[in-house]
Amino acid sequence: MDPVIIVGAGPAGLALSLALARHEVPTVVLDQSTGDDEERCARTVVLREDTAALAARLAGTGFTRGGTRLTGVRSLRRRQELAAHTFDEALPAPLHLPQHTLTRALREALGREPLARLVRGTRLDRLDQDGGGVTAHTAAAGADGAADGSDGTTWRGSHLVGCDGPRSTVRKLLDIRFPGRTAVERHAVAAVRCALPFAGEEVLHRNPPWRGCGTEVTARPLPGDHWRIDWLLPPGGELVTPEALVARVRATLAGWTDGTTPPYDLLDTGVYTVHHRLARRWRSGRVLLAGDAAHLLGALGTPAVDEGLRDADNLAWKLALVRHGHAGQALLDSYQEERRAVIASRLRAADQSLPILRGGSPLRPLLPGSPRGHEALYSDGRLGRGPLGAPPAHLRSPLTPAPDHPRTSVDTGVGGLVTDVPVTAEDGSTVRLRDRLGRTALLVVLVAPGTGVWDRRHWMTAGLMPRLAEAVAGLPQPAELLVAETYPGAAAHTVLLVRPDGHLALPLSGVDESRLRAAARTVCGPDTVDREEAARAVR
Repeated sequence: MDPVIIVGAGPAGLALSLALARHEVPTVVLDQSTGDDEERCARTVVLREDTAALAARLAGTGFTRGGTRLTGVRSLRRRQELAAHTFDEALPAPLHLPQHTLTRALREALGREPLARLVRGTRLDRLDQDGGGVTAHTAAAGADGAADGSDGTTWRGSHLVGCDGPRSTVRKLLDIRFPGRTAVERHAVAAVRCALPFAGEEVLHRNPPWRGCGTEVTARPLPGDHWRIDWLLPPGGELVTPEALVARVRATLAGWTDGTTPPYDLLDTGVYTVHHRLARRWRSGRVLLAGDAAHLLGALGTPAVDEGLRDADNLAWKLALVRHGHAGQALLDSYQEERRAVIASRLRAADQSLPILRGGSPLRPLLPGSPRGHEALYSDGRLGRGPLGAPPAHLRSPLTPAPDHPRTSVDTGVGGLVTDVPVTAEDGSTVRLRDRLGRTALLVVLVAPGTGVWDRRHWMTAGLMPRLAEAVAGLPQPAELLVAETYPGAAAHTVLLVRPDGHLALPLSGVDESRLRAAARTVCGPDTVDREEAARAVR
C-alpha cells in the first residue's frame, strides 16, 4: 500500500503523520532540514485546550513539562488595570511552551511509530499526479536546504500533503495563489529569566508609562521563572539594534517591578513579522496543503501553530476513510471547505479590529467608551474566545446532517467541539472522551445516568443498550459505542454522533437506527461506502 507523502516536518506535518498512523495509514515525511531542532526560547507557541490534548495524544503527555499552563490574562493600560481573567473550567487554560519542545516531542514519537518514516535532508523538486496517486521527485538537500546536486529520488504515494511552510514548494508547484497582507505587524521579542509579579499570568500592557517600550508589551511565562516578552514595533521597518533591545528589556522589567531593573538573564532575542495570507485553494486532486503552506495569521493573539494542528486533525480522518475505502475522494473537498472558512473568519476579524485598535480607523472616535470598551478585542484571541480565538465550529459544513425534529438540545452546538467527559467503552474501561478521538471513524455516545454506579454487565444488556449496540454495529463506517453518565445540557438517553476530530455531528433523542445511519453517511461524505462493500472491494 502506497503511503501518504508529507512534505515538511514542522508541527503540522509531524502531527499529520502521527494522526494518520492512529488511523493505520502509512506515511513518509520528507524533511528538507538536516540538523537538530534549534533551541529558541524566544520562539514559543500557545496551544488551546483542544490542540494541547491533540498533541498529548500524538506525542504523549511528557512534553507538557516543558511548558506552563497559564493561570490567566491580565490587561493593563498605562498604570491602570483594565481586566484580569482567570482560566478555569469554563475558560480552559492554554499551554505555553517553546516550539522546539513541541516539535522535538512529535519527532521522537514519529521515531517510535512503525507506520511512519522520516527522511531528512531531502528537497522536493517536482511532483506528478494521476488517477492512482502522486509521484514526488526529490534531491538531496545541503545544510542550507538547497539541492546539493546528488542524484534524485522518486517517491510514490496515494496522496501528498504540503506542510512546508510559508514559502511552500508544493503550493508553488501547484501554481496556487497566496494573497493577503504583508507585514501586518512587527514585534521585537526576548526570552529572559527573571522574577516577575504575575504568578503565571499572561500580561498585555498597552501604552506603558515608561519610555522606550512602544505602545504595547506582552509577557508570557515559561517554567523556571522564564518569560517571553514581545514589543509591538511601529510601522516602517524600524531597525532594532541589540542595544535598543536591551534597553527595552531593562525598562520593561523595571516598570513591572519597583522601578529598578531586577536581576535578569537574557536568554534569546529576535524580531518577527506577522503576515496575513490565505491560499486560494487547499486541494488540487490528490495534493493538499496544510499549516503555514495554506495560511498565515497571528495578529491580536490569533493562533498560528494551533491552526496547523487543527488542519492535521481535520484532514487525517478524512484521508483515512478514503484510503480504507469507506469514502470517495470527494470527502477531501470538505477539508478545504471547513478549515479555509475558519481561517478566513479569523483573518476577517483581525483585519476589522486592527484599524480600530491601532488608531487607523475613522470609526474609532465613534466607538463607545474608552480603552475598556476595546479590551475584549485585545484579549479575545488570547483567551480563546470570540471570532479571534474561539475553537472552530463547522456550522455550514457539507458534512453536517440535517437537524433532528424536534431538535435535541445539548450545550454543545452542532459542529462545535464536544466536552471532554468521562466515558465507558465497550470493554468496560473508563476513559476521557477526548482519549477516544482519532482512532475510529465515528464515536456514538449514549448519555445514561446511573451507569457509573452499576456494573457494566448489568447495563450493557438493559434498556436501550442492546438496540443501540446493534445500530452502531450496522453503521456504514467503523464506529465505537461509548456511554457517559452525564453530558452538559443533555437529557437521559440522548445519543451523540461525534466525528473523529471531536466535532459534534448530531445529537439525537433516543435510538433511531435509520436517522443515525443517515447521519453517519452524511458525516462521511456523499460517496460513502459501506464497510461490507469496502471489504468485498479489497478482496
